[in-house]
Amino acid sequence: MEFGVLGAGAFGLSLASLLEGRGHRVTLWTRSVEAARALEECRESPRLDTVKLGAGITVTADLAHAVARRPVVLVATPSHVIREVATKMASALDPGVVVVNAAKGIEEGTLQTIDQIYGETLAPSIAARAAYLSGPTFARELARGLPAAIVVASHDPASTSLVQEQFATDRLRVYTTDDVIGVEIGGALKNVCAIGAGIADGLGYGSNTRAALITRGLSEIVRVGVRLGANPLTFMGLAGMGDLILTCTGDLSRNRRVGLELAAGRSLAEILAGMSEVAEGVRTTRAAHALGARLGVDLPITAAIHAVLYEGVRPKDAVAALMRRDPRAERG
Repeated sequence: MEFGVLGAGAFGLSLASLLEGRGHRVTLWTRSVEAARALEECRESPRLDTVKLGAGITVTADLAHAVARRPVVLVATPSHVIREVATKMASALDPGVVVVNAAKGIEEGTLQTIDQIYGETLAPSIAARAAYLSGPTFARELARGLPAAIVVASHDPASTSLVQEQFATDRLRVYTTDDVIGVEIGGALKNVCAIGAGIADGLGYGSNTRAALITRGLSEIVRVGVRLGANPLTFMGLAGMGDLILTCTGDLSRNRRVGLELAAGRSLAEILAGMSEVAEGVRTTRAAHALGARLGVDLPITAAIHAVLYEGVRPKDAVAALMRRDPRAERG
């Protein structure tokens, strides 16, 4: 099968390599002409030095060429450019294409999920078939072929079946669900919690603190998701608890690294300037904070992380404010 893969970051590279390893032909798109030429020639990238591109992968900076006549297009760009990329590729897509989204985030300003963005930018029949990948998968471990599991969500059962069949290997197990909003909210908001976990670890607060933050962070994710119509059981699965644990505890987590650096006293601008990959939780924190306010949902951990990132509050003071909140029951 012919696949288009949009985005040559670590996750895009790892998924392109996985698909090529299954015998598929892959056209990998990256925005920069220079980067595309270098990747096509040397067949490896500093963003994922464990992957050498196989012969079945070609690289291009031509977006229309990457998606035209492809039955499946995988989008692995940062979430904040999804609207731009979707708008530009829309006219070149095959009418029967299945768009598979691997990005995780909520759009700032509109506070829309990627599913909603596709609904505004793609043909209605294409948007209705789109599928959404999520779950606890670091690109570097995926590229090494270490056993892992993901979930794919879609409103269209045929799309989830297609992705399950074409992406699964003896090292990657793919589950399906129809809970698109649950998978999207879990995948986006866990990045916010991971920044908090990094802050707590960087301050030396230990395992008790980390466990409490993950658990109460999950409670916030569930509150938002359920208010938007998600199945609460989704958050007990791969796109919820699974991805949350990985991102909050794994040393490869970019969002956790942001929190560690904040706890060490570095400014957000300094941290982001030193990163070659996007930490989605930085933008998502602002969007999640606004979404909570719009929905009337209490998100104290999100508010605390927002205060550190955007309101000049010191990490220790944010933690202290969380601990001094009025007593309450755990549920409700």
